Amino acid sequence: MSRKLTDSHTMKNTINSPYTRFFTETIEVGRMSPFAFFEAGFQKYKEERFYWQNADQTLTLVGIGHAVTLTSDLHEERYKDISNQWNGLCNTLIKEEEDAAPILFGGFSYDPNQVLQSEWNQFPSAYFAVPSFQLKIEDGRSYVSINLVTDKPEASLEFEWLRQERDRLIHLAQVKEFSFQYDNPIVSMEERGKDRYIEAVNNVTSLIQSGKADKVVIARSLVLHFEQELSAVAALYAISNEQQESYQFALQHNDCLFFGATPERLIEMKNGKVLSACVAGSIRRGNSAEEDKQLGEALLADPKNREEHHYVVEMISKVFRTHCQQVVVPKNPKLMKIRDIQHLYTPVEGEIASESDIFTLVKALHPTPALGGVPTSAAMEIIRQEEGMDRGYYAAPIGWTDSSGNGEFAVALRSALINGKEAYLYAGGGIVADSNAEDEYDETWVKFRPVLRALGGQLNG
Repeated sequence: MSRKLTDSHTMKNTINSPYTRFFTETIEVGRMSPFAFFEAGFQKYKEERFYWQNADQTLTLVGIGHAVTLTSDLHEERYKDISNQWNGLCNTLIKEEEDAAPILFGGFSYDPNQVLQSEWNQFPSAYFAVPSFQLKIEDGRSYVSINLVTDKPEASLEFEWLRQERDRLIHLAQVKEFSFQYDNPIVSMEERGKDRYIEAVNNVTSLIQSGKADKVVIARSLVLHFEQELSAVAALYAISNEQQESYQFALQHNDCLFFGATPERLIEMKNGKVLSACVAGSIRRGNSAEEDKQLGEALLADPKNREEHHYVVEMISKVFRTHCQQVVVPKNPKLMKIRDIQHLYTPVEGEIASESDIFTLVKALHPTPALGGVPTSAAMEIIRQEEGMDRGYYAAPIGWTDSSGNGEFAVALRSALINGKEAYLYAGGGIVADSNAEDEYDETWVKFRPVLRALGGQLNG
């Protein structure tokens, strides 16, 4: 039996059927590479895969195939729309106690009100998927689940086929020798709108000086052109090795792959406990341990970066005090050091209020001042007017939740969208009253570096 699991029209009808049932089954398997499992799905499910690994490498998720996809083209109500769809689906779930909770993985666009023709045109305002085959590696143990959403009265034959397909994928991942590296030279690199970016930074600085806003984040993009079509697993494998202390993610939608390694958690929810991270203010790494320490100390003492960081802490703390109990916020930031850059970092934690879920908090937190500005509404309007770019899912929430209400979302930084032989890279920075356009431009190159290096490019090492 050979077939494609996904038919969006059929799936939508199934979700809306009063006879819908959501089945899951989990088995424990021997150790396997998550990249091998991801690549095992290439031939039959190339456009239906995702990957996630948290920053401390205690949880890895891989999805292959689509049991169901949830989308929304709403604007402000897209978070509630996805939440309602997911809760409705979970109400039909049939599982044994020992089975792993099914995962919903996906993301939201940065700004549904920014309508421009771009490489993001095929992406909806929100896009999520429950995988047909779900690998979960946690605490050194590996589990593979089958998920099936159906409104058919008899599902045993379909489920048996899924078991056979699961076993085929596991065998491929454990036995076949996959190559995650290959030579695919960059033909050319195109800086899109460099002059516009410099002009935008100068304009925004003037607007801030005149009192229109306190801070505005302006981004820009690069396009890399390659000799051959890019390999999703090679890009993901490379950036995972490059940025081991970051959240690593990949989301495929049709023939596009959005991937990256971001240092910034937006929200984590586990058994009612909620965690977030205030990450804003940055400086490069030093060429020696001594220089690195000096740069870090300078960052901690720098008024511009401390002000930028304070905006983020203030906003996230306010959201937590609205939606959580027993909120804890340290008084001073510390340093987060990753390969190419140092950031100011302040963790925030609390306990979720009963009327909220992870999507409620994602909505309340996005965009943080680190990705939008202060005040938010004014900054967003300035971004739409000055930036001239559709950010798509860049700088937006990406992550997962499960049927138990746990989950984690990161902010999709240090990322790129791959489509065939092209890769679109994105980077930005916070503009305040004393910003200098050339300095901001130089900082974006530091932020481009991880993805550029992962795709085979170089930027001063």
